Amino acid sequence: MTNQQWEKRIAYLGPEASFTYLATKAIFSNEWLVPCATIPECIEAVANDKVDFAVVPLENALEGSVPLTLDYLFHEATLYVAGELQLKIQQHLMVNKEQKAKWEEIKGVYSHPHALAQCHKYLFYRFSHAPLHQTTSTSAAAKYVAEHPNECIAAVANAAAATKYGLEIVQPNIHDFHFNHTRFFVLSKQNQRLPQELADGHAKTTLMITLPIDRSGALHQVLSVFAWRQLNLSKIESRPLKTGLGDYFFMLDVLADEHEPMMRGAMEELAALGCQVKSLGTYFTYLASEG
Repeated sequence: MTNQQWEKRIAYLGPEASFTYLATKAIFSNEWLVPCATIPECIEAVANDKVDFAVVPLENALEGSVPLTLDYLFHEATLYVAGELQLKIQQHLMVNKEQKAKWEEIKGVYSHPHALAQCHKYLFYRFSHAPLHQTTSTSAAAKYVAEHPNECIAAVANAAAATKYGLEIVQPNIHDFHFNHTRFFVLSKQNQRLPQELADGHAKTTLMITLPIDRSGALHQVLSVFAWRQLNLSKIESRPLKTGLGDYFFMLDVLADEHEPMMRGAMEELAALGCQVKSLGTYFTYLASEG
């Protein structure tokens, strides 16, 4: 995208060289990128009109959804998804150059909790002696390690982070499984879509549905609403409503445009069933370059 097309401010989970930064940079290459320390800070930035869009991680192929993103969108903010970014994730073990010679003796490993989980087998069998320390992002871990050159510690992050913070990759590709991708949401305060010509794939609509209380077979009825209309669901996930044990809302990804007649009919039937539906809008998927 060019400055003539957008000239926007984009919040992302930083600092610079995080995976979210790489995904954001791939689609907003000429925009004003604003790093945020946490996912809620990113979401609040767009909700409070400090930025035009916010990019936050949603789901990893190995570790599943990012609960903080889902819960914040349901409970705290009224936003829409303008687009979805998908990025291939490559996790590397990196240390300060001063510590390269004794990297196998590291005293601690720093990274985002999802990144640590993606490399669980490697870290467990190779560095069971070293405690794992969680950070707000992989680049924050790389930055922390870079700021402590005299400590024999390591970060799990991407190659861009190693370059940005002057670290040495001592073990590349330490994630446990080869297919490691992450989905990111591009969030907006308005129900709008990024240009379709850059997209890869079909339209997708995300719904957050709360079922009627004490109704037997309610979830089956909801799924039937989409099934008989031949509306394909690519994902369904439950999250706590935070009102009591056993109370949930459901997040559904529907491979259809919310303006299609069948989708409009589905929304009307869900309302007739007594469901509360929060739509995050219709959007398209964009493939970012590898991290």
